[in-house]
Parts: sequence; structure tokens; C-alpha cells
Amino acid sequence: MKVRPGTKATVFLGGGRITSALVAGLRLAKYHKPIIVHDRNSSKLRQLKKQYGVTVELNLHRAVKHAGLLIIAVRPDSVSELLQQIEINSALTVVSLAAGVPINKLREQLGQPVRWARAMPSAVCRIGRGLTALTFARTFPRHMKSEVKDLFEQVGSVLEIPERQFDAFTVTFSSSHGYHALATLATAAERLGLNRRIALTAAAHALADSVHSWRESKVALDELIQEAATPGGTAAATMQSMDNSGYKRSIDMGLRAGIARAQKNAKLI
Repeated sequence: MKVRPGTKATVFLGGGRITSALVAGLRLAKYHKPIIVHDRNSSKLRQLKKQYGVTVELNLHRAVKHAGLLIIAVRPDSVSELLQQIEINSALTVVSLAAGVPINKLREQLGQPVRWARAMPSAVCRIGRGLTALTFARTFPRHMKSEVKDLFEQVGSVLEIPERQFDAFTVTFSSSHGYHALATLATAAERLGLNRRIALTAAAHALADSVHSWRESKVALDELIQEAATPGGTAAATMQSMDNSGYKRSIDMGLRAGIARAQKNAKLI
């Protein structure tokens, strides 16, 4: 599908995993605007075109020229090199997905007439159940925020938060927590004698259905914990042993390690 001359599209610079997830979610939502993806890797572009019917563009400057909304979707260590190659001569909204890279650093590389925003979307947006944090430059026109919000609302829920909270949000909301917990719990259950299929089914129920219950019931989390872990019961014994073994401390250390990585990313540009 080719984009007609003069038509403004949503343009992704970078054809990696998060672009693939967002495009999948946008297609599921029947997003009506043209989508263009640029990447230096032609095989990535061929795959995206085959799967989702997007327009692909190997030439960076032609891709940017078509942008009505420009999404920077490359790794943090590639942002600086990419921005140095871009030339924008008219007002344009640019949204960075680079974890840890603050707006002031982005503006140093590509300033006026760009309107900068940052977004942190979950890969679960692939199925329309994502969660995206947004933050905008102070000079970003309030009446134009809806364009950015509308894009990410196509694939899930959106939260606008202060940029100072972005790193903490990033390390907390990742779907990796769920996948990691699922794999770890299922593997432990296998060691107790469950086969892989039953172990995964039980672990998935413990994690996903309990969270769904909390969301749907509107009951306080502490009450649900008390309900599920009766004093003297197996669940209570399991939870107590996990806490005694450093479960809470491990989570705290993991999040802090993620924030440290984000802070290193800020120094890459």
C-alpha cells in the first residue's frame, strides 16, 4: 500500500519489536491513518509489510517527509545517530519511545520546530490490552495532545504522568514481570511433580486470574490477600517463606537495577 503524495502518515523510525507490537495493535483497532515504517534492515521491513500491510521505506528522509506524527522507535544507544540524520523544517510532533532518554536531551539534538513527547508503551498493546505512559514537553500545545493520546488509546489505556516518574513507571509496568513470574512459578511447580502443561495452567491462574479478580471486584488488595491466604493454611505458609527468603527485597533490587539502566541510557545521547 503506497501513501499518496501530500498524505500525512504515522511514521515509525525503527522496525523492531515495539513497532511490530504497536502496528499489530493498530491494525487490530482498524486505525485509519496510513502507517509507514523505516528501518535500515530491509528484512525487518519485508516482514512488517507481509504481516501488517504497512508501507515500508528504506530511505530515512522520504519517510520523515511523509510524517504527520513521527515515532522514534530505536534503541536508546541509536537515538543520537538517528536524530543527527533528520532535518525537519516545519512544525511536527515527534514521540520518543527510548527508555531513559529525557526530553531535554532530545531537544538538544532536534529542537525547533519539533513538538516533543515521550511514550512508554507495553508490548501487550499487540492484543489491544496495552498500557502507555505519556509525558509532554512544557511547550507542547495542550490542544494538540489529543493526537498523541489517540494513537496510543487505540491499543490500550493511557496515563499522562510527569517525566520525573517515567523511569519508575518503565521498570514497574513491563510485561516481563508477568512472563518472568509465570516461568519461575511453573518451573518450581514442575519440580514438585506437575507436568509442564498443568504447571503453566496453574501458574497462569495464580497470576492472571487473581489480578483480573482484583480489577473486577473493586475489593482492596489487602483484603484479597487475606482471603486467599488463610492463617495457618498452605498459601500463608508459602507467602511467608517467600518473604523470609528475600522476595520483597529481590523485587526492590530489580526495580532499582532497571532505573540505573535507564539513567545510563540518558547519558548515551
